[in-house]
Formats: sequence, C-alpha cells, structure tokens
Amino acid sequence: LDLLDSYLPDEPSRILQKNGSYLVNAKKFRKFITDHTNNTETFFLLLDEVQLLENFTGTLNGFLRHSNYDVYVTGSNSKLRSSEISTYLTGRYVQIPVYTLSFREFLEFKKNSALSTDEKLEEYIRFGGFPIIALGNYDPDSADQISNGIYHTIASRDIFSRHRRNRQDLFERVVRFTMENIGKTFSANSIAAFRKNEHRSISVESIYNYLKWLEQAFIIYPCPRYDLKGKNILKTQEKYYLSDISLKYALFGYNPSMLDSILENIIFLELKRRGYNVYVGKDGDKEIDFLAEHGNDRIYVQACVRLPENSNREVSNLMNIQDHYPKYVVTLDRFAGGNINGIKIVYLSDFLLAERW
Repeated sequence: LDLLDSYLPDEPSRILQKNGSYLVNAKKFRKFITDHTNNTETFFLLLDEVQLLENFTGTLNGFLRHSNYDVYVTGSNSKLRSSEISTYLTGRYVQIPVYTLSFREFLEFKKNSALSTDEKLEEYIRFGGFPIIALGNYDPDSADQISNGIYHTIASRDIFSRHRRNRQDLFERVVRFTMENIGKTFSANSIAAFRKNEHRSISVESIYNYLKWLEQAFIIYPCPRYDLKGKNILKTQEKYYLSDISLKYALFGYNPSMLDSILENIIFLELKRRGYNVYVGKDGDKEIDFLAEHGNDRIYVQACVRLPENSNREVSNLMNIQDHYPKYVVTLDRFAGGNINGIKIVYLSDFLLAERW
C-alpha cells in the first residue's frame, strides 16, 4: 500500500466496502503494474490473497488479455472456488490444487531434526501436515489448538459469513459426525437418522448443503464408490476424507483407536497429491479401500494398521480382482513386507516416499 500511495494521488489506496472490509484500489494497482512492465518482455505476476483486490476478476481478465503476462493467483476466499472462477475468468485458467505437506515435504521441513525417519513418521501421523506446525516444535495440545484455530477460521470466513446460517449448532453436529466417520461409507439419510435418534431433526437437503459447503471450503474431500463389475461410479454411500488429519484431533483429540481412519486419510491425500482420481472400489459384496486412476495407470490399495497373523484377510479382496494393475496392502507394521500372489505388502513410510508405484 505504501508503494501505491504515489500513484493517482487523488485516489485512496484502499476502498471501504459495504461489509466493512477494505480492498486494494484496482486503478492504482493496474497503474503500478503497467508502469513496471512493458510490451516486449514476459512478466510473471504472483498475486497472493487476490480476493483483497477491488474487482479482482475484472483486473485479472485485463492482464490476461495481454499475452506477455503469466498470472498466478492464490487466495483463501471461497470466491476462488473452481466452480465460480471459471465464470469470472472465462475459462482462461488452470487450477493447481494445493494440499498440506506430504511426508516427503514434512521430512524436508524436519531435515535438521535428529529423529529417525520412523520417528518422523510418527510425528507426521500425530501432527499432520500443516506447515506452521511442522516448522515449530509444538507439544500435542498446542498443535491441536493451532489446527482448531485453522478450522474455525475457515468455517467462520468461508462458510458462516458466506451462507449466513442460523442453525450453527446443527451444522457443527454434522461436521462432528462427518469427521468421526472419516473413512466410512455413509449417506445424508444416515446422518438424518442419527440426528433423529438424538431427537433433533434435520432435513436431508440441509445435510447435503453442509457437506457441499465443507467440500467447497476444502475441509473435506469426497471419495465416491466405483463398481468394478459394472464399471461405473455409484451415486450413493461415498466416503469423505479430511484435507488434513490434524483437523480430527482438533475436534476430538488424538486416540490410537483412530489409526485405521487416519492411515486411510494419509494414503488418500497422497494419491490425490500425485494427480490420481480416487474411488472406493466395490467388487460385489467386497470393498477395496482405494482404486486410483491417473491416465492409463491404475493401482489398488488396501490400508491395514497391523497385518493379522495367520490370515490373508487383507489381501483376499485384492486377489479377487482379475487384472494386472499393481495392488498394495499398506501397513504401519514396519517389519511387514514381501509379496503375496503378486500383492505387495508395503510399510507406510516406503509407500509415501516411493518415486512411483
């Protein structure tokens, strides 16, 4: 803003909006950019929190009309959702999804730590992938408070203020139900039935809206079911996973009994980071935790905290699949490994750090 003050002196650097917020003056901003660029070279514009720019969509479209501007924008406002920005920017954009830290990135953040890779994996499982937590040396309670603050900031900024809800208590209960059932198939009807048992009614339509708002705010990601026999995506009983596992600790605290769903969540996010479309595989009455596709590539993944002794229960579902795509059982058992009828048993750390599967 100090730099903009010298441009168009009669124009304020910030514009007060009706909702009480201030936006950067678009005229001053455009003049600043054009005075520092020319038509003969290519310039990269890196604009953070672009929603704080007055008429940011019109301003961006103005720059996009010039071929020598390569524009990158980030923001934390729901107006930047891909479903809306495609209208604002007339299709001239590429969305780059940003996730919390992968385990490989987490190790880079912790490269000066004396802990072993296995110990860092335990930290990753316990603390999640928010960079602010990975950069610090927080105790579990402090880390959970930070995650709690992140969730409530997103909820108040991108959900509460946007949708002006008057039933916040019901919304919070749907959030808790969803987070508590991460990695489990359920439907809006099952949530409505659960609430009815608690003598608190809520419509299926409201539940669908709440889940949609959580998804649009990047708090949860849906994972639809895919019928392996019918080769089609099913419309019901999908699963949901969190954008970061620490959000669950923020609401419920950490408990080792959560490890099954936490392991699935970590694997799901890693598949998404690598560009896979991820589904729950339905093979008759059997379920495959993940069927992931990327172009012509496909892999199947079962998650298992500990392999049961003297049992092939975790590989039997994969053995029924009659194709030659890679199949994995990913486990937290660091001594597990090997190959059972072509199905690879892999320790979580090795799976997350593999260059390719």
